[in-house]
Amino acid sequence: MTLQLGVLLCYSLALMALGLWIGRRVRAASDFLVAGRQLGPGLIFSTMLAANIGAGSTVGATALGYTYGIAAWWWVGSAAIGSMILAWWIGPAIRRVAAAHDLRTVGDYLEFRYAASVRAVISTLLWLASLFILAGQLYAIGTIVETVAGIPASIGCVIGGIVITAYFAAGGLLTSAWVNVVQLAVKMAGFALALPMALAIVGGLSGAFRVRADDPAYWTFWRGGSPGLFTLALIVPAFVVSPGLLQKVFGAKDDRAVRIGVGLNAAGLFVYAIVPALMGIVARATFPALEVADAALPTLLARALPPAVGAIGLAAVFSAEISASDAVLLMLTTSLAQDLYKRFVNPDAADDRVLGVARWTTVLSGAAGTSLAIGLGSVVNALTIFYTLLGVTLVVPIVAGLYVARTNTPAAMASIAAGVTGMLAVQLATGGKGWGPITPSIAGLSASIAAWGITLAPSVARSRSRSPR
Repeated sequence: MTLQLGVLLCYSLALMALGLWIGRRVRAASDFLVAGRQLGPGLIFSTMLAANIGAGSTVGATALGYTYGIAAWWWVGSAAIGSMILAWWIGPAIRRVAAAHDLRTVGDYLEFRYAASVRAVISTLLWLASLFILAGQLYAIGTIVETVAGIPASIGCVIGGIVITAYFAAGGLLTSAWVNVVQLAVKMAGFALALPMALAIVGGLSGAFRVRADDPAYWTFWRGGSPGLFTLALIVPAFVVSPGLLQKVFGAKDDRAVRIGVGLNAAGLFVYAIVPALMGIVARATFPALEVADAALPTLLARALPPAVGAIGLAAVFSAEISASDAVLLMLTTSLAQDLYKRFVNPDAADDRVLGVARWTTVLSGAAGTSLAIGLGSVVNALTIFYTLLGVTLVVPIVAGLYVARTNTPAAMASIAAGVTGMLAVQLATGGKGWGPITPSIAGLSASIAAWGITLAPSVARSRSRSPR
């Protein structure tokens, strides 16, 4: 057994033990789903940043840096921009509504604002989409284990699935928030050690800038493609309305905790965004012939850095994938336990029954995500599916529901249907590449907004005709 693998296994056991210990405090469904609405700025910050630095922000973004260069910054930078909007605009507003009406999930909010039909449609779509992002995180774990130990990635996927399922099933959001504190500390320590030592391999920042210096596109920060400015349309909406992040906001004890905690998370993402881009560039100089770009980060940590530093760095990446995975499990379990089971299957279910269902759905969701991960070929591909679907289905119903009083159920349903249709049309017609700036995410979001406006137009016209002149 290598040093790196030994560290990862011991760390996995420690996370499960911590989660099981904290999980003993969870006695009610509200503790599991929204942590009793007692999360302060510090826990909001740590659980948000830990969730947001996941497979896409480590393995995926480093792969983009390896392939495309400095523009990989936009993958995490776009998440930071979305987080700022959530911190100062959407987050406090939706938290107040949730606290006033005891809403525990985004599905609860959608039914409160619209109707049960909107809740059912969104919950079903998000459960399916969330499986892809969970699979993406577990695939990244499989890549790490394969690189470090030389064992099949599928075994790594299973190991990751067992770890997150064990500690999240114990206590849900409450367990996740406290375990995320440990994971975030490991991430920060790992990347703080690994980045300067990785840069030293190529002669520091000046040496990194000489990598592929003959390729202007590799060093074009403001490129129009993806990664680049087009990434904004894919990621910013998802980080504003993601149910996994909004549910953490629901767990905040007040608006101040949201603004400070989510705002600090955004600041952390802005600073961190350059890290995977630079790591990818260093990996390109050190290992220029990798067959799979997703292997760039684990290969660099395992084979180019001193064993002890590499082990800490790998533990940081492992933490990233695990913490992001438990945020996805939060979406999956709440969609099944609260939004579907409690609302439609057994409305009279007692609190302890809902808690039990939430724990069992955690196990089933973890198993399903692990199975899907084994069949995936790319972290970024899996996350792109998820982020696109989030944006085209949730942005209009949530934002318009908060700020446009006339928004109604028909308008919300029309926006969802048009968004998914527009996205799928461009996705299938172009193989996901889009037509220039018209990417699947932009097409879907534009169609969603247009359908919302067209559906509302008659009621607005009637209102104006009745108003005194």
